[in-house]
Amino acid sequence: MLPHIVTAPSWPVSIHIAGDYAEARRICQDYCDKNGLCVTVLPVDYIYTNGNEPGVRIGLINYPRFPKTPKEIEEIAFKVAMSLKNGLG
Repeated sequence: MLPHIVTAPSWPVSIHIAGDYAEARRICQDYCDKNGLCVTVLPVDYIYTNGNEPGVRIGLINYPRFPKTPKEIEEIAFKVAMSLKNGLG
């Protein structure tokens, strides 16, 4: 017998912010531990005219096990972004 597969409409949200990867990862881990959330944390390099800086891209999706509306996902993303903004300066 095949396992039951649960689906949810896709609603990906990405947060892009400059700052230290390890610190951003720590901030996200702390937020997820306190709020029951799963995110992706990817290192990125922002390259611009005459300069560059390290940063991260944080990803949120609509996880079928705990489905949420697009508005709820965006509200959570905003809270995560504010935690990153405050933590990374």
